[in-house]
Amino acid sequence: MAHRRLRDLLEPALARLPPGPVAVAFSGGLDSTVLLHGLAALGHARARGLRAIHVDHGLQDDSIDWARHCRRIADGLGIESTILQVDVPRGAGLGLEASARRVRHAALRDALADAEILAFAHHRDDQAETVLLKMLRGAGPEGLAAMRVLRRFGHGRAWRPLLGLPRAALRSYAQHHGLGWIDDPSNGDPLFDRNYLRLDVLPRLRKRWPEADASITQSANWVRAAADYIDAQARHALAQVQGGDPATLRFRDWLHLPDALRDPVLRHWLRGLGLGEPNQHQVGELVRQLAEAGEDRLPCVRWPGAELRRYRDLVYALAPLRMVPPGWEIEWSGDSVELPAALGHLRLVDACGHARASAARPAWRIRFRRGGESLRMQGLHRELRDLFQAAGVPPWERGRIPLVFDARGTLHAVADLWLGDHAGAWLDDAGLRLQWTGTH
Repeated sequence: MAHRRLRDLLEPALARLPPGPVAVAFSGGLDSTVLLHGLAALGHARARGLRAIHVDHGLQDDSIDWARHCRRIADGLGIESTILQVDVPRGAGLGLEASARRVRHAALRDALADAEILAFAHHRDDQAETVLLKMLRGAGPEGLAAMRVLRRFGHGRAWRPLLGLPRAALRSYAQHHGLGWIDDPSNGDPLFDRNYLRLDVLPRLRKRWPEADASITQSANWVRAAADYIDAQARHALAQVQGGDPATLRFRDWLHLPDALRDPVLRHWLRGLGLGEPNQHQVGELVRQLAEAGEDRLPCVRWPGAELRRYRDLVYALAPLRMVPPGWEIEWSGDSVELPAALGHLRLVDACGHARASAARPAWRIRFRRGGESLRMQGLHRELRDLFQAAGVPPWERGRIPLVFDARGTLHAVADLWLGDHAGAWLDDAGLRLQWTGTH
């Protein structure tokens, strides 16, 4: 009956999918072999454009033979197959298991066509393992909800139609159809966390609680509903606490959010900016610093790929700042000059925005702030510090704005933000203006 059970599951699940071809992430193991065989038996799957994608990690001596096996199985089913060869970096700080998974998923994402749906063969036992792993790592609702049946993945979607079936049903199906598959010896290594749960922990739980897998996955389904609700509320809350600049949050409003929303709002915000996300310890440190630091302090919390800094009423999310080399200074002719620390270019342009140097220019030099600078504007000397404060320029940006001096060390321009009287008159006469472009 296992073959009918699989067909009864796949047919309606396939009908509910959005339009697009279907590819199977095909390792050649029991689970993905059953999924590929089951989909190949459905005319609707073939009509969509069914294919198999195998990722060869090169981690096993037999990996080439495994790739050939996957090709033979697909050919025998009359299905197109794609073999992707990847290199798994070692010593990247992730562990071999996590590193291989990351590389495999990246390769699969890149291989998908627009709107293509990638089917994974994860089943109910896998879901139970995932929930336990997430729990042991201190995950929140999104993590404890484990794997979704359908989600965005690269140019298309990831689809897991077998999450409701136990692995025993897949094995029964394979035996009924006389299928052959690859047994990866690494699946028996208890040094890997997932294998340890599969081989040691879950069998003990099932012995005491025979319905452990079903109960765990049912709990995950409840948590999924809660996580989806929290996600929708977090998106709404983010719009309420975000500053005028998308890279800012009003920190007091964020701190006043309910505990259940504060973390997901932060992650939605950072994800939308393409920045790295923190762990729970770093989130806690951010909350502590924002709540306790005095008005005169500039708290900053960093993690790989991002740093969050507070200034006045806002928290700014930044990619890690590159430092300006100490003492950097250069003579400037007015031509486009590349600034250090990926701070863009400074140049003179005409009214049409075309670069124009001038032989009649004053003797200028470009450097960055060292402290005590002032600019003569409308006959009055204005401290650069006061200009920055009045304009709300965050302190960490003030030393990253190019300054234009003459040979005597008199400040004449603060990038294209403020012009001194002398530089302004000269530029007007020459029909030119300063332009600061780039990633600042």
